[in-house]
Amino acid sequence: MPITKQASKKLRHDRAVTKKNAKTKATLKSLVKKARKSPTAASITKATSALDKAVKHHLIHKNAAARTKSRLSKLLKK
Repeated sequence: MPITKQASKKLRHDRAVTKKNAKTKATLKSLVKKARKSPTAASITKATSALDKAVKHHLIHKNAAARTKSRLSKLLKK
């Protein structure tokens, strides 16, 4: 348990941020999964946008996002 008042605040803040990040990651994962299952221009655009936002908020690494976007765009070309 946190000892100081600041530690209590930090714990509350960290739990809220963790919850938000988990929700964002779940949304990202579902969008990418949907884009892989039925690769249309609209679904890939939504997944790409979500990947870019995840990188912007430091949820995933930029190279991982670039790799995923590349693989999704390959699916569209087939």
